[in-house]
Amino acid sequence: MSRFIGRQRELDELNQVLAQGGAQFLLVYGRRRVGKTTLILRWAQQTGRPVIYWVATRDTPAQVRMGFTQALWAWAYPGSQAVPRFDTWSEIFETAAQLIGDQPVILIMDEFSYAAESDSALPSNLQAAWDHLFKDRNATIVLSGSHIGMMVELMGYHAPLYGRFTAQLPVDPLPFPALRDFLPRYPTAERVAVYAVTGGIPAYLERFDSTESIGSNIQRLFMRRTGMFRSEPFLLVGDVIRRETQTYEAVLKAVASGRRTPQEIGSMLGVTSSYLSPYLKQLETLHLIDRRLPATIPPERRGTSRSSRYHLADPYLRFYFRFIAPNLGLVEQELTALLWERMSEQFRAFVGETAFEELCRSWMLAQARAGRLPFVPEIVGSHWAQDVQVDVVALNWREQAILLGECKWGVHAVGRSVVRDLVEEKTPKVVHALPEGGEGWTIHHALFARAGFTDPAQEEAQAHEATLVDLAALDRDLQAAV
Repeated sequence: MSRFIGRQRELDELNQVLAQGGAQFLLVYGRRRVGKTTLILRWAQQTGRPVIYWVATRDTPAQVRMGFTQALWAWAYPGSQAVPRFDTWSEIFETAAQLIGDQPVILIMDEFSYAAESDSALPSNLQAAWDHLFKDRNATIVLSGSHIGMMVELMGYHAPLYGRFTAQLPVDPLPFPALRDFLPRYPTAERVAVYAVTGGIPAYLERFDSTESIGSNIQRLFMRRTGMFRSEPFLLVGDVIRRETQTYEAVLKAVASGRRTPQEIGSMLGVTSSYLSPYLKQLETLHLIDRRLPATIPPERRGTSRSSRYHLADPYLRFYFRFIAPNLGLVEQELTALLWERMSEQFRAFVGETAFEELCRSWMLAQARAGRLPFVPEIVGSHWAQDVQVDVVALNWREQAILLGECKWGVHAVGRSVVRDLVEEKTPKVVHALPEGGEGWTIHHALFARAGFTDPAQEEAQAHEATLVDLAALDRDLQAAV
């Protein structure tokens, strides 16, 4: 049974919509297994209102209509075996409106994108039903779906339902602090490693066993020939993209392999960067990839800068295409121990350059919101150029203030040389890249370390008034920020 962890913010947002009174039409969407259904049902049950729940399937139009009718009849006539058959959606919605009457019913149409894909007449019929049957009643209609591409299209200007939704709620993965409830026996470092593989996807986290090692969990869950994780990447891509999935998958593989620019991706795929442009834009729109720019690029140049790099946005896709996809031969032969041995050589670095760095930037944002930074940053990101790379950068253009941070995921305490390298070597190069060579800017420093800092490193940091954040402090502050 699914556990309900977190989501108080989403529950509050849904309750605020309901508190407005009158008819409401909600669109709820998010990636597969992010917990949309669990969230909606928990919220609907807590309201105390009557709930009609229907989950659509990919089927013939007649079977889709029958499935909805059965859900409606099960609510209106519990235990009844006689379910009528309707030939049109208009008949079904007219009957639903009669049965609901003035009751404050919550009608949930889950995986609506599947139904709309099977029966293209459904959205326009639902639009007519909302306009003429439901919008002046007390009913709340909720459309939910994992096919993000189709769900977003429902809000498009030319879509039948355009302008009808009274609220939209994208359901994001859970934040890192939620992993403590899923993995109570894991220390922070191991939870960060799990976060690098699963992100905050509840359905993945529920399958981890905190009485087993990370290696045992990964072998059991991700290196088996059968099971949900084997086909998951292709289901995820299919959920957000309707056509030409092969090209999109090839782009994702290229990005996962370290190709960051359109030129590098195109070279690997044997196509031009201009050919890739619409694919990259679509993947970015659907939150499968992130287009990142150095945080030090001024706002007026960010729209035209050619310094962008692409990264996979979904942690599981990053993990899968980095470690599993290139080694499917070993998976097929069930050589899981050998695969984990080879993986473990690179796994620590993978965790450091993905989850740990992202959590350090999250810490920076959390501290900014709490007013604990020396200035309020307008942007938090990183910096890269041919001569220098800095993991965490926060800056305020108006105040001309910048904070540079270094992240170290090594197993040994950070020494004095790392502090000096950030302050004396990297900082001048970054500041020089600022407008007018950084003249008049105030500079601050922070260092993040899994294993803490040596005494000489702490003395050096104190001399430069640099902030030191070990893993325990990072975890504590992120927990407090939820």
